[in-house]
Amino acid sequence: MTSATLRLRSFLDVSPSVAVVDVQEALGSTPREIGAWMLVSPDAIFGTIGGGQLEFMAIARAREMMREAVGSDVLDVPLGPEIGQCCGGRVKIAIAVVDQNLRATLPKRIDREEASQPHVYLFGAGHVGHALAEAFALLPVSVTVVETRAEALDGMPDSVDTVLTPVPEETVRGAPAGSGFIVLTHDHALDFLIVAEALRRSDALYVGMIGSRTKMATFKSWYLREAAGNEADAARLVCPIGGAGLKDKRPAVIAALAAAEVLRALLPAG
Repeated sequence: MTSATLRLRSFLDVSPSVAVVDVQEALGSTPREIGAWMLVSPDAIFGTIGGGQLEFMAIARAREMMREAVGSDVLDVPLGPEIGQCCGGRVKIAIAVVDQNLRATLPKRIDREEASQPHVYLFGAGHVGHALAEAFALLPVSVTVVETRAEALDGMPDSVDTVLTPVPEETVRGAPAGSGFIVLTHDHALDFLIVAEALRRSDALYVGMIGSRTKMATFKSWYLREAAGNEADAARLVCPIGGAGLKDKRPAVIAALAAAEVLRALLPAG
């Protein structure tokens, strides 16, 4: 059971009355896309449909429906100055008070959403690896941290999967298509082996390695000479991760920049 499912079950356990709010249509510029949803109880919320006046209206209507025993309703809201939200689009929101049958389906809904998320594999659980795991744990991706050292995996977020293996490059071979790989182990030679394996995956959407331009040049020389790599694949490697322009090397800063970089590669644009 994922951490999101556990949080949902905890919310439902203390919320005998709940309404589900679904974005059914989203035209033009809107806070969230079709399929975004949230839960509303008389005194709490779970999730978000984008915040702002639109969400405030949906919460207010959901609570009104629970008080008045109204089963369902639809709000068709233009996002203009009249509601104090100037996105300029239009959103249709369905609101339904949750009965026992609908309540039972909600954890499965989260499980389906998480199953469809892109996968990110972090190789190495040092300071930056831990910071990246913390950053990605809050984002719509499935995260796996791969390590050769058992003690390095201590303290990982609950929502992050971990793999302890003496042969981390094997994990690359079993990753789903469309995955992202970030390599930051304690050993440069091991980094190179894992990156070479990741670059063999033509379906990888992101391959990154922590380091510097010098490390990148050293890897490329080794990759072309020793690993039978080619220039086109070498050019797919991102190194350093998070961009080379920032001088701040604190793990949390690197993690924030690298997480944004990976999301741009893995999530659909638009």
